[in-house]
Amino acid sequence: MADDTDTGSDSGLRSPLRRRLLMGMAGLPALALLPGPARAAAPTAAVNTTGLAVTDSEVTVGILHSVTGTMAISETGAQQAEKLAIAQINEAGGVLGRKIKIIQEDGASDWPTFAEKAKKLLVNDKCAAVMGCWTSASRKAVLPVFEQYNGLLYYPTFYEGLEQSKNVFYTGQEATQQILAGLDWVHKEKGGDTFYFIGSDYIWPRTSNKIARKHVENVLKGKVVGEEYFPLGHTQFNSVINKIKLTKPKVIFTDVVGGSNVAFYKQLKAAGIDLSKQVLITISVTEDEIDGIGGENIAGAYACMKYFQSIENENNKAFVAAFKKMWGEKTVIGDVTQAAYLGPFLWKMACEKAGSFDVDKVVAASPGIEFTAAPEGYVKIDPNHHLWSKTRVGRAKTDGQFEIVYTSPELIKPDPFPKGYQ
Repeated sequence: MADDTDTGSDSGLRSPLRRRLLMGMAGLPALALLPGPARAAAPTAAVNTTGLAVTDSEVTVGILHSVTGTMAISETGAQQAEKLAIAQINEAGGVLGRKIKIIQEDGASDWPTFAEKAKKLLVNDKCAAVMGCWTSASRKAVLPVFEQYNGLLYYPTFYEGLEQSKNVFYTGQEATQQILAGLDWVHKEKGGDTFYFIGSDYIWPRTSNKIARKHVENVLKGKVVGEEYFPLGHTQFNSVINKIKLTKPKVIFTDVVGGSNVAFYKQLKAAGIDLSKQVLITISVTEDEIDGIGGENIAGAYACMKYFQSIENENNKAFVAAFKKMWGEKTVIGDVTQAAYLGPFLWKMACEKAGSFDVDKVVAASPGIEFTAAPEGYVKIDPNHHLWSKTRVGRAKTDGQFEIVYTSPELIKPDPFPKGYQ
């Protein structure tokens, strides 16, 4: 199902996600975040030599996220942010003088569906770029498609690293930027020396925890006292919670994703585990997930991310105001949502630097691009297609927001293939 009206396939959603998606495009915000003025349109033949969907007035971009299924709780904010960025870019004149037209597809929390929809967006719709995916499983499913058809994907989620593709730009953090910084912080500040790992059963949590285990054992000289994985959508965690009670780890380290988080944190609380006393650090729960979990069920837990809605800077104030104006005052903004917002702007800047929509030219122009108006503060594209960024630790509050308790002093260089962790 395709849709160029910016609302996408949302028939499977229920409140509050459905209401957030159907609020429409009315009342676009001021465009304080745009990186410079739009350029006048060049002849289409000059900016599109490879048969992409580009006319004298429009350029087509795809959005590919799970609007239905267990991952919708996490992916809704990402596609909302991408639509906000595209609306702001269009309001300021577009890209190379052309307005962006959106074609949206629903990956439906199913990896073969992601691959099928990616092929449609590239082969049938000839999208100049695609903003999409959330899980590493969905990214791995579409990667061969983007490489085969020379498409361009902007992927917004923090992930395990160990990947670099000419056809992908990774706007979230890789493992060394997120996981290692979080473990170092919890070891130093909370005396974390014993850990219990709990993750969803697919590539990102398993690879992330492999990296985390090596860091705990080899660098921090700590011990992992338990490690368990559960299928996506799993809702029964009482058995592992009992094991946590028996092993008494200093730190619960979790990368459970999607809707499973609702059951996990509610069951932790019901079992009497007080997160103001038991240290828990997650690398997978953002404000978007807390919207479903309930702040009262996760208050006291720590999360390691590059972005929290509570960051205080002028860029973020403008972004939060714009996001809420478009999608409703009750909406929240998490790490992946903000990283998704970066994608259209980084693509726009690369196209205008290249003077072309051609994928090879956009890719060549991208390294070194700086986005000083990013809500997180500042990002720069590394030649390895990842972003330089800071890392932060936040403590969850009952209102669903995070109190930031640590910010790395400098930008962290992305290192998707870290020595000693592979």
